[in-house]
Amino acid sequence: MRPIFAVLVLSLSALCSPALEKVDRIIVHKKNHTMELMHAGKVIKIYKIALGRNPVGPKQREGDFRTPEGAYVIDSRNAKSQCHRSLHISYPNAADRERARKLGVSPGGDISIHGILNGYGYLGAAHRRWDWTYGCLAVTDEEIDEIWDLVDNGTPIEILP
Repeated sequence: MRPIFAVLVLSLSALCSPALEKVDRIIVHKKNHTMELMHAGKVIKIYKIALGRNPVGPKQREGDFRTPEGAYVIDSRNAKSQCHRSLHISYPNAADRERARKLGVSPGGDISIHGILNGYGYLGAAHRRWDWTYGCLAVTDEEIDEIWDLVDNGTPIEILP
């Protein structure tokens, strides 16, 4: 009788906590420090994020500590980055390169969604008390593990002011 009860409990728990769908779009609201994972036009998960140390306005050049604004895609992933996992964002796009060309500067690059710096994962959600990245979007290590599984390469990401 016990094995049947265990199967029943496991079946009911699976029905009560459905798995999240694969993400088909990411929307970032810099002003609110939030990142929304979307599926079929609906928000399936919202994360609080830390941004670049100079978060107001779009990224202008390499080294300005700003998080870009615009339309991009997740174009690769790195399980062995200097932060606990990272999903690379296709910054700079054509508009970013043109803006930088007009300014006579490098647009920079290497922008990603990532966890906390390796060795500092114990900070957990406290890392969000300040904007600390070079221009990336940071979440906790547990959150990047979840995002890693939900977001495929090629997923569009829109970063709004």
